[in-house]
Amino acid sequence: MLIDYKNVNIYQQGEKPVLSGVNFSVDEGEFIYIIGRVGSGKSSLLKSLYFELDIDEGDEATVIGHDIRRLKRKHIPALRRQMGVIFQDFQLLSDRNVYKNLHFVLKATGWKNKKDIDKRIAEVLTDVDMADKALKFPHELSGGEQQRIAIARAILNNPKIIIADEPTGNLDPETAESIIMLLKQISQTGTAIIMSTHNMLLLDKYPGVVYLCKDGGIEDVTKSYNELMLKE
Repeated sequence: MLIDYKNVNIYQQGEKPVLSGVNFSVDEGEFIYIIGRVGSGKSSLLKSLYFELDIDEGDEATVIGHDIRRLKRKHIPALRRQMGVIFQDFQLLSDRNVYKNLHFVLKATGWKNKKDIDKRIAEVLTDVDMADKALKFPHELSGGEQQRIAIARAILNNPKIIIADEPTGNLDPETAESIIMLLKQISQTGTAIIMSTHNMLLLDKYPGVVYLCKDGGIEDVTKSYNELMLKE
């Protein structure tokens, strides 16, 4: 089990938890959607997974074998290297080209050999069908191309988990579908994908495990999400 939350509370600020009594689990290769209205706690759940929000209480709160309630700050960088994070607004460095964006991440995570770095960058750009974009700057790329580069960045260190916060939110439907197809392919290699989304059409076309954030809690609605959303 890569992630196992049992009856945990997730806090943003203040004394009241954003989400209470959270039961949430992720295994290798799973493709998980997090759905719910704006402000329902989707992003808070994701941020807790990469240690930007605090978790309190609960019976279990493990991420990649670590109890994150007792995780020391100095151990967080090593654990984050086993994750990839993708954002809605891409968050590429605008002052450098694609190659240097990816090079920056590899150097920051301990890669030293230039041949190894160049080889890995070439591999991930090929994986996301962007092999000819290495020397392009972010502003020279379309939204879909920027998101593919963001995915390339996320898989550089062969993560066990990819966390994607509304990765298709700024994309047209056709481009959004191509991004989901790419993430689905990555999940088939054993990397778990956890993705928040408002795009319900994607869930119909590319099924996965579905969790609904609602009323300060979260529920596995994989079998019944269509009915629940129609009642909203």
